[in-house]
Amino acid sequence: MTASQIASSSLTTLAQQTRGAARALAVLSTEARNQAIEAIAQALEAAAPQILAANEADCETALAEGLARPLYGRLKLDEAKLKGAIAGVRDVGKLPDPVGATQIHRELDAGLVLQRVTCPVGVLGVIFESRPDALVQIATLAIKSGNGVILKGGKEAIRSCEALTQAIHAGLSRAGVDPAVVQLLTTREETRELLRLDQYVDLIIPRGSNSFVRFVQDNTRIPVLGHADGICHLYIDQAADLDQAIAIATDAKVGYPSACNSIETLLVHQTIAATVLPALAVALHAHAVELRGDRRTCELIDIATATEADWSTEYSDLILSIKTVDSLEEAIAHINTYGSRHTEAIVTQNQQTAETFINQVDAAGVFHNCSTRFADGFRYGFGAEVGISTQKMPPRGPVGLEGLVTYKYRVVGNGHVVSTYSGTNAKPFTHRDLA
Repeated sequence: MTASQIASSSLTTLAQQTRGAARALAVLSTEARNQAIEAIAQALEAAAPQILAANEADCETALAEGLARPLYGRLKLDEAKLKGAIAGVRDVGKLPDPVGATQIHRELDAGLVLQRVTCPVGVLGVIFESRPDALVQIATLAIKSGNGVILKGGKEAIRSCEALTQAIHAGLSRAGVDPAVVQLLTTREETRELLRLDQYVDLIIPRGSNSFVRFVQDNTRIPVLGHADGICHLYIDQAADLDQAIAIATDAKVGYPSACNSIETLLVHQTIAATVLPALAVALHAHAVELRGDRRTCELIDIATATEADWSTEYSDLILSIKTVDSLEEAIAHINTYGSRHTEAIVTQNQQTAETFINQVDAAGVFHNCSTRFADGFRYGFGAEVGISTQKMPPRGPVGLEGLVTYKYRVVGNGHVVSTYSGTNAKPFTHRDLA
Protein backbone atom coordinates (compact mmCIF):
# COMPACT_ATOMS: atom_id res chain seq x y z
CA MET A 1 0.00 0.00 0.00
CA THR A 2 1.04 3.60 -0.56
CA ALA A 3 1.69 5.92 2.39
CA SER A 4 -1.67 7.55 1.72
CA GLN A 5 -3.48 4.19 1.80
CA ILE A 6 -1.74 3.24 5.04
CA ALA A 7 -2.77 6.55 6.61
CA SER A 8 -6.34 6.07 5.42
CA SER A 9 -6.46 2.52 6.80
CA SER A 10 -5.05 3.69 10.14
CA LEU A 11 -7.61 6.50 10.44
CA THR A 12 -10.45 4.13 9.56
CA THR A 13 -9.35 1.85 12.39
CA LEU A 14 -9.16 4.81 14.75
CA ALA A 15 -12.69 5.91 13.76
CA GLN A 16 -13.99 2.36 14.30
CA GLN A 17 -12.46 2.39 17.79
CA THR A 18 -14.09 5.73 18.54
CA ARG A 19 -17.48 4.48 17.38
CA GLY A 20 -17.18 1.41 19.60
CA ALA A 21 -16.14 3.51 22.59
CA ALA A 22 -19.00 5.94 21.90
CA ARG A 23 -21.57 3.13 21.92
CA ALA A 24 -20.30 2.03 25.33
CA LEU A 25 -20.35 5.61 26.61
CA ALA A 26 -23.91 6.17 25.37
CA VAL A 27 -25.33 3.51 27.69
CA LEU A 28 -23.55 4.75 30.81
CA SER A 29 -25.66 6.34 33.51
CA THR A 30 -25.80 10.09 34.00
CA GLU A 31 -23.80 9.66 37.20
CA ALA A 32 -21.06 7.70 35.43
CA ARG A 33 -20.66 10.30 32.70
CA ASN A 34 -20.61 13.10 35.27
CA GLN A 35 -17.92 11.24 37.23
CA ALA A 36 -15.86 11.02 34.03
CA ILE A 37 -16.23 14.78 33.54
CA GLU A 38 -15.06 15.49 37.09
CA ALA A 39 -12.11 13.14 36.56
CA ILE A 40 -11.19 15.13 33.44
CA ALA A 41 -11.29 18.39 35.41
CA GLN A 42 -9.00 16.93 38.08
CA ALA A 43 -6.61 15.53 35.48
CA LEU A 44 -6.39 18.91 33.75
CA GLU A 45 -5.60 20.60 37.08
CA ALA A 46 -2.89 18.06 37.80
CA ALA A 47 -1.35 18.49 34.34
CA ALA A 48 -1.58 22.30 34.29
CA PRO A 49 2.23 22.90 34.38
CA GLN A 50 2.78 20.58 31.42
CA ILE A 51 -0.15 22.05 29.49
CA LEU A 52 1.03 25.65 30.01
CA ALA A 53 4.61 24.74 29.06
CA ALA A 54 3.38 23.06 25.88
CA ASN A 55 1.33 26.12 25.00
CA GLU A 56 4.25 28.43 25.65
CA ALA A 57 6.33 26.39 23.20
CA ASP A 58 3.53 26.61 20.62
CA CYS A 59 3.33 30.38 21.09
CA GLU A 60 7.08 30.82 20.69
CA THR A 61 7.03 28.85 17.45
CA ALA A 62 3.99 30.77 16.22
CA LEU A 63 5.66 34.13 16.87
CA ALA A 64 8.81 33.01 15.07
CA GLU A 65 6.71 31.94 12.07
CA GLY A 66 4.75 35.20 12.01
CA LEU A 67 1.31 33.88 13.01
CA ALA A 68 -1.37 36.53 12.49
CA ARG A 69 -2.26 38.52 15.61
CA PRO A 70 -5.91 37.32 15.79
CA LEU A 71 -4.81 33.68 15.61
CA TYR A 72 -2.09 34.24 18.20
CA GLY A 73 -4.70 35.66 20.58
CA ARG A 74 -6.74 32.49 20.21
CA LEU A 75 -3.67 30.26 20.58
CA LYS A 76 -2.45 31.74 23.87
CA LEU A 77 -3.51 29.64 26.86
CA ASP A 78 -2.39 31.27 30.09
CA GLU A 79 -3.14 30.15 33.64
CA ALA A 80 -6.35 32.20 33.90
CA LYS A 81 -7.66 30.88 30.60
CA LEU A 82 -6.91 27.29 31.60
CA LYS A 83 -8.65 27.74 34.95
CA GLY A 84 -11.65 29.14 33.09
CA ALA A 85 -11.67 26.12 30.79
CA ILE A 86 -11.56 23.74 33.76
CA ALA A 87 -14.40 25.63 35.44
CA GLY A 88 -16.31 25.20 32.19
CA VAL A 89 -15.73 21.44 32.37
CA ARG A 90 -17.36 21.31 35.80
CA ASP A 91 -20.21 23.55 34.63
CA VAL A 92 -21.02 21.02 31.91
CA GLY A 93 -21.08 18.28 34.51
CA LYS A 94 -23.78 20.19 36.42
CA LEU A 95 -26.08 20.51 33.41
CA PRO A 96 -29.13 18.25 32.96
CA ASP A 97 -28.48 15.05 31.03
CA PRO A 98 -29.64 15.56 27.42
CA VAL A 99 -29.72 11.81 26.73
CA GLY A 100 -32.78 9.64 27.35
CA ALA A 101 -35.35 12.43 27.57
CA THR A 102 -38.82 11.42 26.38
CA GLN A 103 -40.13 14.09 24.02
CA ILE A 104 -43.30 12.27 22.93
CA HIS A 105 -45.18 9.55 24.84
CA ARG A 106 -48.30 8.57 22.94
CA GLU A 107 -50.72 5.67 22.82
CA LEU A 108 -51.43 4.80 19.19
CA ASP A 109 -53.95 2.19 20.29
CA ALA A 110 -54.48 0.04 23.33
CA GLY A 111 -51.20 -1.76 23.98
CA LEU A 112 -49.40 0.06 21.14
CA VAL A 113 -47.23 2.88 22.51
CA LEU A 114 -44.92 5.37 20.77
CA GLN A 115 -42.06 7.23 22.44
CA ARG A 116 -39.62 9.71 20.95
CA VAL A 117 -36.44 9.61 23.05
CA THR A 118 -33.24 11.65 22.76
CA CYS A 119 -29.99 9.82 22.01
CA PRO A 120 -26.39 10.71 21.09
CA VAL A 121 -25.51 11.64 17.51
CA GLY A 122 -22.67 9.09 17.50
CA VAL A 123 -19.19 10.25 16.46
CA LEU A 124 -18.33 13.93 15.98
CA GLY A 125 -15.46 15.16 13.86
CA VAL A 126 -14.39 18.59 15.11
CA ILE A 127 -11.74 20.58 13.24
CA PHE A 128 -10.59 23.86 14.74
CA GLU A 129 -7.83 26.43 14.37
CA SER A 130 -5.60 27.90 17.06
CA ARG A 131 -7.83 27.63 20.14
CA PRO A 132 -6.58 24.77 22.36
CA ASP A 133 -9.21 25.58 25.03
CA ALA A 134 -11.86 24.66 22.43
CA LEU A 135 -10.58 21.08 22.64
CA VAL A 136 -11.47 20.97 26.33
CA GLN A 137 -14.96 22.38 25.77
CA ILE A 138 -15.75 20.05 22.90
CA ALA A 139 -14.43 16.88 24.56
CA THR A 140 -16.44 17.60 27.71
CA LEU A 141 -19.66 18.28 25.80
CA ALA A 142 -19.12 15.07 23.83
CA ILE A 143 -18.73 13.00 27.02
CA LYS A 144 -21.80 14.57 28.63
CA SER A 145 -23.94 13.92 25.54
CA GLY A 146 -22.67 10.35 25.09
CA ASN A 147 -20.80 11.02 21.84
CA GLY A 148 -17.38 10.02 20.64
CA VAL A 149 -15.24 12.79 19.16
CA ILE A 150 -12.30 12.95 16.78
CA LEU A 151 -10.51 16.28 17.17
CA LYS A 152 -8.15 17.99 14.74
CA GLY A 153 -6.45 21.16 15.98
CA GLY A 154 -4.38 23.58 13.97
CA LYS A 155 -0.69 22.86 13.42
CA GLU A 156 0.18 25.93 15.51
CA ALA A 157 -1.41 24.29 18.59
CA ILE A 158 -0.12 20.71 18.27
CA ARG A 159 1.83 20.61 21.55
CA SER A 160 -1.01 22.21 23.49
CA CYS A 161 -3.60 19.84 22.04
CA GLU A 162 -1.45 16.79 22.73
CA ALA A 163 -0.91 17.83 26.36
CA LEU A 164 -4.62 18.50 26.85
CA THR A 165 -5.62 15.20 25.23
CA GLN A 166 -3.17 13.26 27.41
CA ALA A 167 -4.77 14.80 30.50
CA ILE A 168 -8.29 14.04 29.24
CA HIS A 169 -7.30 10.43 28.52
CA ALA A 170 -5.87 10.13 32.03
CA GLY A 171 -9.13 11.38 33.51
CA LEU A 172 -11.24 9.04 31.38
CA SER A 173 -9.10 6.03 32.28
CA ARG A 174 -9.39 6.88 35.96
CA ALA A 175 -13.18 6.97 35.58
CA GLY A 176 -13.27 3.63 33.77
CA VAL A 177 -14.20 5.10 30.36
CA ASP A 178 -12.39 3.99 27.20
CA PRO A 179 -10.06 6.89 26.24
CA ALA A 180 -10.68 6.03 22.57
CA VAL A 181 -13.92 8.01 22.90
CA VAL A 182 -11.73 11.15 22.49
CA GLN A 183 -9.17 11.03 19.68
CA LEU A 184 -6.69 13.64 18.40
CA LEU A 185 -5.42 14.03 14.83
CA THR A 186 -2.32 16.11 14.10
CA THR A 187 -1.71 16.28 10.35
CA ARG A 188 -3.39 18.01 7.40
CA GLU A 189 -3.56 14.70 5.53
CA GLU A 190 -5.64 13.27 8.38
CA THR A 191 -8.09 16.14 7.99
CA ARG A 192 -8.80 15.16 4.39
CA GLU A 193 -9.19 11.52 5.35
CA LEU A 194 -11.52 12.41 8.23
CA LEU A 195 -13.85 14.20 5.81
CA ARG A 196 -14.15 10.97 3.82
CA LEU A 197 -15.20 8.80 6.77
CA ASP A 198 -18.94 9.18 6.28
CA GLN A 199 -19.40 5.53 7.30
CA TYR A 200 -18.04 6.18 10.81
CA VAL A 201 -18.38 9.93 11.48
CA ASP A 202 -21.88 11.36 11.89
CA LEU A 203 -21.29 15.11 12.10
CA ILE A 204 -18.45 17.47 11.18
CA ILE A 205 -18.06 20.71 13.14
CA PRO A 206 -15.45 23.11 11.69
CA ARG A 207 -14.26 26.13 13.69
CA GLY A 208 -12.01 28.54 11.85
CA SER A 209 -11.69 31.02 9.04
CA ASN A 210 -14.20 31.59 6.26
CA SER A 211 -12.04 29.82 3.67
CA PHE A 212 -11.37 26.90 6.01
CA VAL A 213 -15.05 26.27 6.80
CA ARG A 214 -15.97 26.50 3.12
CA PHE A 215 -13.22 23.99 2.30
CA VAL A 216 -14.75 21.56 4.80
CA GLN A 217 -18.27 22.11 3.44
CA ASP A 218 -17.07 21.48 -0.12
CA ASN A 219 -15.09 18.33 0.63
CA THR A 220 -17.31 16.01 2.63
CA ARG A 221 -20.58 14.08 2.40
CA ILE A 222 -20.88 14.15 6.20
CA PRO A 223 -23.37 16.75 7.53
CA VAL A 224 -21.55 19.96 8.54
CA LEU A 225 -22.57 22.20 11.43
CA GLY A 226 -20.93 25.59 11.67
CA HIS A 227 -20.53 29.06 10.26
CA ALA A 228 -18.20 30.37 7.59
CA ASP A 229 -18.25 34.05 8.60
CA GLY A 230 -18.64 36.14 11.72
CA ILE A 231 -19.60 39.52 10.28
CA CYS A 232 -21.59 41.08 13.12
CA HIS A 233 -23.14 44.57 13.20
CA LEU A 234 -24.22 47.09 15.81
CA TYR A 235 -26.86 49.64 14.79
CA ILE A 236 -27.12 52.83 16.88
CA ASP A 237 -30.63 54.16 16.42
CA GLN A 238 -31.70 57.79 16.65
CA ALA A 239 -33.43 56.95 19.96
CA ALA A 240 -30.32 55.41 21.51
CA ASP A 241 -28.88 56.31 24.90
CA LEU A 242 -25.53 57.62 23.65
CA ASP A 243 -23.46 56.66 26.71
CA GLN A 244 -24.93 53.18 26.50
CA ALA A 245 -24.21 53.02 22.77
CA ILE A 246 -20.56 53.97 23.21
CA ALA A 247 -20.06 51.44 26.01
CA ILE A 248 -21.69 48.63 24.00
CA ALA A 249 -19.78 49.45 20.80
CA THR A 250 -16.48 49.51 22.68
CA ASP A 251 -17.15 46.20 24.43
CA ALA A 252 -18.33 44.54 21.23
CA LYS A 253 -15.16 45.51 19.37
CA VAL A 254 -12.20 45.64 21.74
CA GLY A 255 -12.92 42.93 24.34
CA TYR A 256 -11.78 40.09 22.07
CA PRO A 257 -11.55 41.35 18.47
CA SER A 258 -10.61 37.94 17.06
CA ALA A 259 -13.81 36.36 18.39
CA CYS A 260 -16.52 35.58 15.85
CA ASN A 261 -19.06 37.53 17.93
CA SER A 262 -17.19 40.84 17.88
CA ILE A 263 -18.62 43.56 15.62
CA GLU A 264 -17.02 44.34 12.26
CA THR A 265 -19.40 47.13 11.14
CA LEU A 266 -21.10 49.93 13.04
CA LEU A 267 -24.23 51.57 11.61
CA VAL A 268 -25.30 54.98 12.93
CA HIS A 269 -28.55 56.87 12.26
CA GLN A 270 -27.83 60.14 10.45
CA THR A 271 -29.80 62.32 12.90
CA ILE A 272 -27.37 61.54 15.75
CA ALA A 273 -24.23 60.88 13.74
CA ALA A 274 -22.72 64.33 14.34
CA THR A 275 -23.09 63.85 18.08
CA VAL A 276 -22.19 60.21 18.59
CA LEU A 277 -19.46 59.63 16.00
CA PRO A 278 -16.81 61.99 17.45
CA ALA A 279 -17.33 60.53 20.93
CA LEU A 280 -17.21 56.99 19.54
CA ALA A 281 -13.99 57.75 17.66
CA VAL A 282 -12.33 58.98 20.85
CA ALA A 283 -13.43 55.89 22.80
CA LEU A 284 -12.35 53.44 20.10
CA HIS A 285 -9.08 55.19 19.27
CA ALA A 286 -8.20 54.89 22.98
CA HIS A 287 -8.13 51.15 22.38
CA ALA A 288 -6.10 51.48 19.15
CA VAL A 289 -9.05 50.60 16.92
CA GLU A 290 -8.53 51.54 13.26
CA LEU A 291 -11.71 53.13 11.86
CA ARG A 292 -12.91 53.18 8.26
CA GLY A 293 -16.02 55.04 7.17
CA ASP A 294 -18.33 55.83 4.28
CA ARG A 295 -18.38 59.33 2.78
CA ARG A 296 -20.81 60.83 5.29
CA THR A 297 -18.97 59.34 8.24
CA CYS A 298 -15.64 60.67 6.98
CA GLU A 299 -17.17 64.18 6.78
CA LEU A 300 -17.81 64.03 10.52
CA ILE A 301 -14.64 62.31 11.77
CA ASP A 302 -11.17 62.11 10.27
CA ILE A 303 -10.77 58.43 9.40
CA ALA A 304 -9.85 56.31 6.38
CA THR A 305 -12.43 55.78 3.65
CA ALA A 306 -14.16 52.40 3.61
CA THR A 307 -14.43 50.46 0.37
CA GLU A 308 -17.19 48.13 -0.76
CA ALA A 309 -15.03 45.21 0.38
CA ASP A 310 -15.01 46.48 3.97
CA TRP A 311 -18.73 45.79 4.41
CA SER A 312 -18.19 42.08 3.75
CA THR A 313 -14.90 41.64 5.63
CA GLU A 314 -14.43 39.80 8.90
CA TYR A 315 -11.40 41.64 10.27
CA SER A 316 -10.94 39.59 13.46
CA ASP A 317 -8.76 42.49 14.54
CA LEU A 318 -8.92 46.02 15.95
CA ILE A 319 -10.51 47.40 12.77
CA LEU A 320 -14.07 48.68 12.47
CA SER A 321 -16.00 49.98 9.47
CA ILE A 322 -18.68 52.63 10.06
CA LYS A 323 -21.63 53.63 7.91
CA THR A 324 -24.13 56.44 8.42
CA VAL A 325 -27.65 55.38 7.46
CA ASP A 326 -30.87 57.36 6.90
CA SER A 327 -33.27 54.96 8.55
CA LEU A 328 -33.92 51.75 10.44
CA GLU A 329 -34.98 50.19 7.14
CA GLU A 330 -31.62 51.02 5.56
CA ALA A 331 -29.77 49.55 8.54
CA ILE A 332 -31.76 46.31 8.34
CA ALA A 333 -31.23 46.10 4.58
CA HIS A 334 -27.46 46.58 5.00
CA ILE A 335 -27.27 43.88 7.68
CA ASN A 336 -29.33 41.39 5.68
CA THR A 337 -27.11 42.07 2.64
CA TYR A 338 -23.67 41.87 4.27
CA GLY A 339 -24.24 40.04 7.54
CA SER A 340 -23.33 36.41 8.09
CA ARG A 341 -26.47 35.50 10.10
CA HIS A 342 -24.35 35.24 13.24
CA THR A 343 -25.25 37.99 15.73
CA GLU A 344 -26.65 41.50 15.19
CA ALA A 345 -27.51 44.19 17.74
CA ILE A 346 -29.42 47.46 18.06
CA VAL A 347 -29.12 50.21 20.64
CA THR A 348 -32.38 52.13 21.06
CA GLN A 349 -34.83 53.26 23.73
CA ASN A 350 -37.72 52.86 21.27
CA GLN A 351 -39.30 49.47 21.92
CA GLN A 352 -41.22 49.40 18.63
CA THR A 353 -38.02 50.09 16.70
CA ALA A 354 -36.28 47.31 18.60
CA GLU A 355 -39.10 44.86 17.84
CA THR A 356 -38.96 45.72 14.13
CA PHE A 357 -35.20 45.17 14.11
CA ILE A 358 -35.44 41.86 15.99
CA ASN A 359 -38.21 40.57 13.74
CA GLN A 360 -36.72 41.61 10.39
CA VAL A 361 -32.99 40.97 10.84
CA ASP A 362 -31.98 37.50 9.63
CA ALA A 363 -29.51 36.13 12.18
CA ALA A 364 -29.10 33.37 14.74
CA GLY A 365 -28.82 36.01 17.48
CA VAL A 366 -30.52 39.43 17.53
CA PHE A 367 -29.77 41.61 20.56
CA HIS A 368 -31.28 44.80 22.00
CA ASN A 369 -29.20 47.19 24.14
CA CYS A 370 -26.39 44.73 24.85
CA SER A 371 -23.09 43.63 23.35
CA THR A 372 -22.87 40.98 20.62
CA ARG A 373 -20.18 39.37 22.75
CA PHE A 374 -22.92 37.66 24.78
CA ALA A 375 -23.39 35.26 21.84
CA ASP A 376 -21.56 32.41 23.52
CA GLY A 377 -22.54 28.99 24.84
CA PHE A 378 -21.03 29.58 28.29
CA ARG A 379 -22.74 32.97 28.64
CA TYR A 380 -26.04 31.42 27.55
CA GLY A 381 -25.73 28.88 30.36
CA PHE A 382 -24.95 25.96 28.06
CA GLY A 383 -21.76 25.22 30.02
CA ALA A 384 -19.73 25.51 26.83
CA GLU A 385 -20.24 25.19 23.09
CA VAL A 386 -18.92 23.05 20.27
CA GLY A 387 -19.36 25.95 17.86
CA ILE A 388 -21.85 28.44 16.50
CA SER A 389 -24.21 27.54 13.70
CA THR A 390 -25.68 30.16 11.37
CA GLN A 391 -27.71 27.75 9.28
CA LYS A 392 -31.51 28.04 9.27
CA MET A 393 -32.17 24.46 10.38
CA PRO A 394 -31.61 23.72 14.07
CA PRO A 395 -29.43 23.72 16.01
CA ARG A 396 -28.78 27.44 15.48
CA GLY A 397 -26.57 29.88 17.35
CA PRO A 398 -24.20 28.61 20.06
CA VAL A 399 -24.46 24.84 20.01
CA GLY A 400 -24.29 23.15 23.39
CA LEU A 401 -25.56 19.82 24.60
CA GLU A 402 -28.97 20.07 22.95
CA GLY A 403 -27.30 20.29 19.55
CA LEU A 404 -25.34 17.08 20.12
CA VAL A 405 -28.30 14.77 20.57
CA THR A 406 -30.82 13.49 18.08
CA TYR A 407 -33.78 11.21 18.77
CA LYS A 408 -35.22 7.86 17.86
CA TYR A 409 -38.80 6.60 17.80
CA ARG A 410 -39.55 3.59 19.96
CA VAL A 411 -42.79 1.72 19.32
CA VAL A 412 -43.86 -1.17 21.57
CA GLY A 413 -46.88 -3.34 20.81
CA ASN A 414 -48.29 -6.77 21.52
CA GLY A 415 -48.61 -8.45 18.15
CA HIS A 416 -50.09 -5.36 16.47
CA VAL A 417 -50.14 -5.31 12.64
CA VAL A 418 -50.89 -2.44 10.26
CA SER A 419 -53.59 -4.36 8.36
CA THR A 420 -55.84 -3.99 11.42
CA TYR A 421 -55.94 -0.24 10.77
CA SER A 422 -56.61 -0.28 7.01
CA GLY A 423 -59.35 -1.43 4.69
CA THR A 424 -63.15 -1.36 4.96
CA ASN A 425 -63.34 -2.35 8.64
CA ALA A 426 -60.26 -0.43 9.72
CA LYS A 427 -59.84 0.06 13.43
CA PRO A 428 -59.24 3.73 14.40
CA PHE A 429 -56.11 4.87 16.20
CA THR A 430 -56.57 6.41 19.64
CA HIS A 431 -53.58 8.81 19.38
CA ARG A 432 -53.80 9.64 23.07
CA ASP A 433 -50.87 11.45 24.71
CA LEU A 434 -49.73 9.78 27.93
CA ALA A 435 -48.27 11.37 31.02
